[in-house]
Amino acid sequence: MDLEIKNDGNALCFPVKAVPRASRNAVSEVREGALVVRLSAPPVEGKANAALIEFLAEVLKVRKKQVSIKLGDKSRHKLVTISGLALEELQAKLAECLS
Repeated sequence: MDLEIKNDGNALCFPVKAVPRASRNAVSEVREGALVVRLSAPPVEGKANAALIEFLAEVLKVRKKQVSIKLGDKSRHKLVTISGLALEELQAKLAECLS
């Protein structure tokens, strides 16, 4: 996995490319160092951001409050932070999603 995960103090950060208006929510691949996440929500009024947080929390088996968007609220390219997970745990859970 070529995902660029960085330790930002108490949280892990990694880039995400959000693809709104997909047929279903899915983690599809790692492309150019970013996790590509397809979301069924439209990119209006923060719906895609909320869907991204909810979906990543579900996939990574953490609470929604442990997932946040650090950068890129209005962009498809985002920097997401996950708190409460060790690097090895995050890598294992993401590898499971991608297989």
